Amino acid sequence: MGRGDQIYVMRERMALQGVYEHHGIDCGDGTVIHYRKPSETIERTSMETFTRGGKIYICHHEVCYIAETVVMRAESRLGERKYNLLYNNCEHFATWCKTGTSYSTQSTNFIPIIKHLNPDALSDPIENAILDAKPKDSSILLNEALAEIKVAWNDIQPQYNQAVRDLNEWQRVAELALRKNREDLAREALYKKLNYKQKAIELKSHLDKLAQMTETLLKDAKVL
Repeated sequence: MGRGDQIYVMRERMALQGVYEHHGIDCGDGTVIHYRKPSETIERTSMETFTRGGKIYICHHEVCYIAETVVMRAESRLGERKYNLLYNNCEHFATWCKTGTSYSTQSTNFIPIIKHLNPDALSDPIENAILDAKPKDSSILLNEALAEIKVAWNDIQPQYNQAVRDLNEWQRVAELALRKNREDLAREALYKKLNYKQKAIELKSHLDKLAQMTETLLKDAKVL
């Protein structure tokens, strides 16, 4: 690890409940230039501030600028406050300094994991990123987000329908057991019904949130 290296550490993803790579440029003097949270400003900080005690990794590129050029490029953007989760994040910045291309593997891979995230945690970051991006990029991100919301919907909807069928079936079993004076079986059936009812409620909540996200994104698209 040395001057001009693109380095990163693993951090907890606050709003999105996971782990992400936080990238920066090693200045070779114990400092790092990076998009600093929570100010979302490109700053030069100590290595300790950047790592927060985490292990440092080096991001390698087959073709890149020499060290002095990398650091000069990073310094040229000090004070910038144009952070965007999908369009201009810390990895975009560091990769641009190193190679001249603003690119983020994490951003490219982010949209497809929408279906694995809590919609509550997803809505604001995605919406804000799309609104802050350039019109051309916003259109692409919007279409990708809507496509993945559809994937999530298609994954959850069958589970919800099955949960509703199961709870109705256990209700029928409970009623049948009562007609046969088997209160023990009726109680067991009602217990299982309650489990499926709770599952159905949770899945319906996710569907409602996905629908709300879609409505919000389409509404915001009108102002892009």
